[in-house]
Amino acid sequence: MKKVDKRKINLSFTLIATLVGFMIAIQFQTVKKPVERDTRDIWQLREALLKEKELQFNLLSEIRSNEEKLSAYESKQKQSKEQALNDTLEELKGEAGLTDITGPGITLLIEPVMEDIQLGAPVEDSVSPELLKRLLNELNMYEAKYVAIDGQRVINTTVIRDINGETKIDGHTIKGLPIEIKIGVDDMNAAENLSNRMKVSKARDEFFTESLRLEVSASNPDITIPAYDNSIRVKYMEPIKEGGGS
Repeated sequence: MKKVDKRKINLSFTLIATLVGFMIAIQFQTVKKPVERDTRDIWQLREALLKEKELQFNLLSEIRSNEEKLSAYESKQKQSKEQALNDTLEELKGEAGLTDITGPGITLLIEPVMEDIQLGAPVEDSVSPELLKRLLNELNMYEAKYVAIDGQRVINTTVIRDINGETKIDGHTIKGLPIEIKIGVDDMNAAENLSNRMKVSKARDEFFTESLRLEVSASNPDITIPAYDNSIRVKYMEPIKEGGGS
């Protein structure tokens, strides 16, 4: 029988032990990893659930916010329509002369000629309708927008006429001097142009021949034209029925 070498036996035993230990370690790691993976998946699911709930909450908040914005927009749109109607109504009232107007313009003053009074000549205490009509025509030529004579607003339907020897504007009697006429225009440039034109106007000569002086003021940024205070009669007009029929 051959003699057994102890060193070889020890080496073999060491190698076998190492291999077995390595295999046990691998098996231990293989068994351990699934446990760790399962635990990690649970936390991931919880985290994902929390994220979904947070996303749902954010979506609900955004939906509520959009609904509030839509409601506010619809309300604003409704108010805008009402505001547009009110603005249009006020604009139409302004064009019809039913509102006070304050803006740039000038003032005319009709007064007797003092020289004639000193000489003892008879002086009229009123102005004829013809003089006022010619004056209004000239003012319209110079793009006057708003006019008030003796506090009476002049509009498109205004009638100036002589009734029993008295000059009347829509029933208001023009009597006594001086008489103030206020004219409103669009801007200060128009007011300056109107003032300059009226200072050299032929209307001043026409008034002077009637022993009246027409004084013209400088342009003023704050001329107030009163509203028309009489009723406006509308003829040949009927309200449109709903649906567009007459």
